[in-house]
Amino acid sequence: MSDSLSAPLEGIRVLDLTRVLAGPYCTMILADLGAEVVKIERPETGDDARHFGPFLPSGLSVYFAGVNRGKKSMVLDLKDEEDRETFLQLVDQADVLVENFQPGAMEAFGLSAQALRERNPRLIYTALSGFGHEGLETSRPAYDIVIQAMSGLMSITGEGLDSPMRVGTSISDILTGMFGAVSVLSSLRQRDKDGAGAMIDMAMLDCTVAVLENAINRFSITGESPVPLGTRHPAITPFQAFETADEPIVVAAGNDRLWKKLCEVLDCSELADDERFATNNARTENRDHLDSELGPRLMADTQANWLARLDAAGVPAAPIRNIEQVVNDPHLASRDMWHDMHDSQGATLRTAASPFRTDGHKPRISDHAPELGEHTQSVLEE
Repeated sequence: MSDSLSAPLEGIRVLDLTRVLAGPYCTMILADLGAEVVKIERPETGDDARHFGPFLPSGLSVYFAGVNRGKKSMVLDLKDEEDRETFLQLVDQADVLVENFQPGAMEAFGLSAQALRERNPRLIYTALSGFGHEGLETSRPAYDIVIQAMSGLMSITGEGLDSPMRVGTSISDILTGMFGAVSVLSSLRQRDKDGAGAMIDMAMLDCTVAVLENAINRFSITGESPVPLGTRHPAITPFQAFETADEPIVVAAGNDRLWKKLCEVLDCSELADDERFATNNARTENRDHLDSELGPRLMADTQANWLARLDAAGVPAAPIRNIEQVVNDPHLASRDMWHDMHDSQGATLRTAASPFRTDGHKPRISDHAPELGEHTQSVLEE
């Protein structure tokens, strides 16, 4: 797969006042797509994520590097009058500003969305926050786990009512960054039409609630709050993990045709016509009985043998892989999904590449995460 010859956001300048994850993830997407992202950081300490381990030999945080590739770092103290004036000059030349301060913080600096847009009417001001800039709880502080809890996501994740679980990545932060980037792109498109900028108000809570899939719909119909189902799907059966003689597998018989194929593989074709299991709705209603039928059969052979047989029959199934296995996956390598970054001492950090693919091309993404203030002088000279 070849690199793209040009980047779709080439020529777009982004001022990035964000830190840690939601905001940096948003601006990383924009940088991957070719935007010039100038990351403005506090003197001496910079982005909080610079201090999250583990670290490369140069002292560069791998957490920070993973979401700040391809950006320029500039140090400014927005509490300082001279630095604020420098910042305003940057605003005059910017297309997009992204910040994830608590609502009211930018106003305290005299840099509200309204003031900056009056100065630059084409500016797309993007505010990412926990609870939004409008509503009853805008001043409430938030971290990813707080939003996972308040959104209901933790209440449907885990093995049962007594064991709610945090999703294994900071999914609320990441979703907010993704929705934020989509909003920036749509606002740039709208600006092409009318020449006007915009103020984007993106809340982590909103973004996480928006991806609860059919949990809200089910509650609206039944009046009952969905509960954690482990690996099971609430409306498709069997669609879950099973133990085998050695390692577990997941099986996704997503329709009646696949269910019949699964029964053939398991040598239990009689179950396909059993009225308790003949339709997906019936299987879902009788899932405990179904588990008692399928579980012992799958325990009779190994993961590798079952996966080979299921694959031959066209039944979707997979092993539950750890991260080492994922990193060594030849298919992902064939998709160019690994990207090596380098610190100032030449150490290498393997990261996930951008998933964007268009006409057989992938973005040209940087192998460098900036040192604190690395580009202050060069940005000022520009």
